[in-house]
Amino acid sequence: MRRGRRRTTTAQPGKQPRARTQGAAPLGRVIAVTSGKGGVGKTGIAVNLAVTLAERGNRVVLLDGDLGLGNVDIMVGLTPSHSLDHVLHESRPLSEVVVEGPAGVRIIPAGSGIGRLSQLGEEGQRALLDQVADLSDRPDYLVVDTGSGIGENVLFLASCAQEVLVVTTPEPTSVTDAYALMKILSRARGVRRFRLVVNMASDESAALEIYHRLSLVADRFLGVGIDLAGFIPPDRAVSEAICHRNGVLKAGRAARALERLADTVSGWKSGTSSRGGVQILGNHLAEQGDPIP
Repeated sequence: MRRGRRRTTTAQPGKQPRARTQGAAPLGRVIAVTSGKGGVGKTGIAVNLAVTLAERGNRVVLLDGDLGLGNVDIMVGLTPSHSLDHVLHESRPLSEVVVEGPAGVRIIPAGSGIGRLSQLGEEGQRALLDQVADLSDRPDYLVVDTGSGIGENVLFLASCAQEVLVVTTPEPTSVTDAYALMKILSRARGVRRFRLVVNMASDESAALEIYHRLSLVADRFLGVGIDLAGFIPPDRAVSEAICHRNGVLKAGRAARALERLADTVSGWKSGTSSRGGVQILGNHLAEQGDPIP
């Protein structure tokens, strides 16, 4: 892996991040995998999506965006020595933090049990964008596994992506929280389109029922669009893989569904975004959204 240049990344009060080098290659497709509720299988979907895209010949970076409580590395059996905390607070180059995962996916670990990462603030968020946008080997896909809920870091990372992939399960609490997340992202951050994945859906009709319900209320009360990106059926192989710290699925119902999800993601047209190109991480525009009216 190529080493990046050393540079100080801790944000200084009152200082804006430097502008991107003109003519730099874009990051590629930036996809945020997020959820309103924890425990819905979001990280497993993000990991398997990233690995499947890489197995198809794409250069993929997986950013663990659950800052301070990251577990992407655990899911794939890695034990990194450094994390984003070392980049943002100890001036360590991002190239020394990135680790190689399954299928050559480059993983940026978030660290676990680090409180100061959970509340970066505006300056820290800008510093994070600056680092990721400076990746030396530009990926075709940047998959961001955000935290769950409606915390500031979740909203920030999701609104910086071209595609916002919201994961829910059929449980009423999960569906309600997914809608709440879309409500805040649309009103506070201007996200106008969402992609929905229904995890642990018994079949396609169950997933479609949830999709239609969410799509109806989102269109009526939020004025945003939702596309059904796919559904993942229950599969005991998922929990078994996670328990063995090998969360990449190779066979079974869930694995086939994740392959179909990767097919769908691969078919999304480039050059569009959930905000019409207003704010994407690849362009390094970090404007803050207005508060909810």
